[in-house]
Amino acid sequence: MAETFSLKDDLFNPTTVAQLAAEYAAAVPGFDGPRFEREALSGFAERGLLERMEWMADCLEGQLAADFPTMAEQLEAAMPARLDPSLTDNDFGRFIHAMPGILAVRHGLEEHRERALDLIYEATQRFSMEFYVRPFLNRWPEETLARMAVWVGDENYHVRRLVSEGTRPRLPWAKAVSLSPDQTVPLLDRLHADPTRYVTRSVANHLNDLAKTEPELVCNLLRDWRERGRQAARELAWMTKHALRTLVKQGHVGALEVLGYRADVPVAADLRLGASRYVIGQKLAIECRLSARQDLPVLVDYRMIFARPGGKTAEKVFKLKTARIVAGETLTLSKQHTLKGDATTFTLHPGAHRVVLQVNGQDVAEAGFELA
Repeated sequence: MAETFSLKDDLFNPTTVAQLAAEYAAAVPGFDGPRFEREALSGFAERGLLERMEWMADCLEGQLAADFPTMAEQLEAAMPARLDPSLTDNDFGRFIHAMPGILAVRHGLEEHRERALDLIYEATQRFSMEFYVRPFLNRWPEETLARMAVWVGDENYHVRRLVSEGTRPRLPWAKAVSLSPDQTVPLLDRLHADPTRYVTRSVANHLNDLAKTEPELVCNLLRDWRERGRQAARELAWMTKHALRTLVKQGHVGALEVLGYRADVPVAADLRLGASRYVIGQKLAIECRLSARQDLPVLVDYRMIFARPGGKTAEKVFKLKTARIVAGETLTLSKQHTLKGDATTFTLHPGAHRVVLQVNGQDVAEAGFELA
């Protein structure tokens, strides 16, 4: 039987711990690398990924200066070279280099804010610090945002990305930040024209988070950016689609209009399924025929309404096709949807299921089938 992949073991293991130990031993006088390796590895078995990071910081802390300003100097001295500045995307860094961020929060948040932010600034050029800047945004919002107002113009794109990613309303795995759009949107406004995809993807993800509570604000902001033309049209189009992905699944009319899809033009639709009864594991055959009285770009999705125990239901949106209806002609689209029995996000249950066809955010047809 094949072994199950373990992310925590892939990131934190004897090899990576030895590499980190060597970096500190070379930079911090008196640092005992073998001791650090023994201590760190001895505590891994019962700890998960994030817990291992905190534990490694514990082990480092025991061999660093007790006063934070000196500790910060030691942490900076042990940092590897900056991430390649010639790259423009997907250069997150290595998790073993998260230690300065952890220790900046532990020892700098209350009494050494400015020195801690200096440390985070240097550290994020080696490993993204979006998790560790957030406690400073909550504790010292005005002061930290003032720093970020400078960082948006930094020559290093990792620093610029930290501004957008660190202030995201719903950053995965991270603590929430108590910031309002009035505080963060001015920063995004400056970052949206960035030349690197790593930054613009972060801006788009930030907007997608924000759209869950402020959909009209996000739509208006994207319209404004398009009118101002500071970002290349192709890149802004990509950002817009990425930023509005959740609203599109919800059929939000404003978001669809920003993307060029009209909800005010009637679409005639015929939806057909390959059979009225399926078994888990089979492929559900979906075919639809669309027509309209005028040429019309269309975003075609379908919602699957799943049966759940106790008579309940659940829904999930799936993509079908981005296409164009030509007036007087029929557009035919089809798809084979696998009714997975081992999906990681949901479990299928026998019972009555329905497929709802959605065109430009509007429900236009539906059909049902029985799942056994």
